[in-house]
Amino acid sequence: MQTALQAEFATSLLSANRPAPHGIIVRTGADPEKRFAVYRNNVVIGLVRALESRFPVVKRLVGEEFFRAMAQVFVTEDPPRSPILFCYGSTFPDFIENFVPAADVPFLGDIARLELARGRAYHAADMRPLPAEDFAPLDAEKLAVTGIRLHPSAELLTSTFPIVSIWRAHQEDGEPHISSWQGEAALVLRPQLDVEVHLLPAGGYQFMTALSQGASLARAATVAAAEAPSFNAVKNLALLIEARVVAKLVAARPM
Repeated sequence: MQTALQAEFATSLLSANRPAPHGIIVRTGADPEKRFAVYRNNVVIGLVRALESRFPVVKRLVGEEFFRAMAQVFVTEDPPRSPILFCYGSTFPDFIENFVPAADVPFLGDIARLELARGRAYHAADMRPLPAEDFAPLDAEKLAVTGIRLHPSAELLTSTFPIVSIWRAHQEDGEPHISSWQGEAALVLRPQLDVEVHLLPAGGYQFMTALSQGASLARAATVAAAEAPSFNAVKNLALLIEARVVAKLVAARPM
């Protein structure tokens, strides 16, 4: 159970306007306020650096100075709630979208969501993807009753902004030119050692979302075609296989 001193210590730690917690003693005889200020500064810097490592493209988009200033505000408003540092930053995208100085970069929150998904994919459970040859027996009849189980690392994201193109453009070897400023959907996964980000073709988000909800391959294609007239079933099925996102073929749920 948290004591009054612990609560006061936690509150003072991330608030520069509050004095050092009552009862703090410095063995060297130094000023407790000054020593606590040093400790507070180190904690904030450590959390900001953790955010920098988790959101490198967000940092590149706004610059180091802006990112660190924004991250410091986030740290003071939303401190860690878990001892596992990897969990920290899950609310950063929502914070960014409500951070007024970042309003001129409206896609920044979605880029942060993409980077969060990459981090989760990296730490997801390992599982051998289904080999391509296992799809060969799927004729039209089987497509109507066969569903899939997505790889544990797989995540789907959609945005009104070209988030995959922006993310790719800000890699070290990225192409800075973005040909079309239209919304994009992403598939993030780690089928083996490396995390991959795939740009989904038209209707791909709807197709894979339906599959993740238990629809058969045929039913998912119907749903996607209804929502995206330019949906190409062959192209999307090819990506499904080539991206190695399928962990297992299963019986589809009645829908």
